[in-house]
Amino acid sequence: MVEASIEVVEYSPEWPELFAHEQEIIAKSLAPWLVGPPEHIGSTAVPCLAAKPVIDIMAPVSSLASSEAAIAAAEYIGYVHFPYKPQLMHWFCKPSPEFRTHHLHLVPLGSRLWRERLAFRDALRSNAALRAEYQSLKLRLAVQHRHDREAYTDAKSPFVVQVVQAVLGAQGSAA
Repeated sequence: MVEASIEVVEYSPEWPELFAHEQEIIAKSLAPWLVGPPEHIGSTAVPCLAAKPVIDIMAPVSSLASSEAAIAAAEYIGYVHFPYKPQLMHWFCKPSPEFRTHHLHLVPLGSRLWRERLAFRDALRSNAALRAEYQSLKLRLAVQHRHDREAYTDAKSPFVVQVVQAVLGAQGSAA
């Protein structure tokens, strides 16, 4: 598979609109398997944050096993399934692996991955200094790993893990 180079662009106020449009399609088409509304995650879900112009959507399912049939339904609405981290989610891209405008992650509601992704998004939304630090890291890594999407993602992981541990650890001690 040929991968497009990584390009991080300035925040676009169109991203929430693109998400809302796709959320409606996903909610309707995958309704039999969803246990809640799809969430806008990733950098395009954070106002004022530069990002790869790919809308990341996380949709809640009760379990991966019970949502296997949703794979065909997602493919019917234009998503390409790929077994990326299949023990954690059903992962899709749209319209093709080579040119991606959307990612769809079917994730069990309440799972560790579900909680971590929302915690990270919400931390970036609420903290301008953290957002600026993450943006700087992303811009640097996009140049460093321009043609290696996996290396780019892996290099961001320590920052993401640190933020998630701080947020979820703080929530756990407050409970």
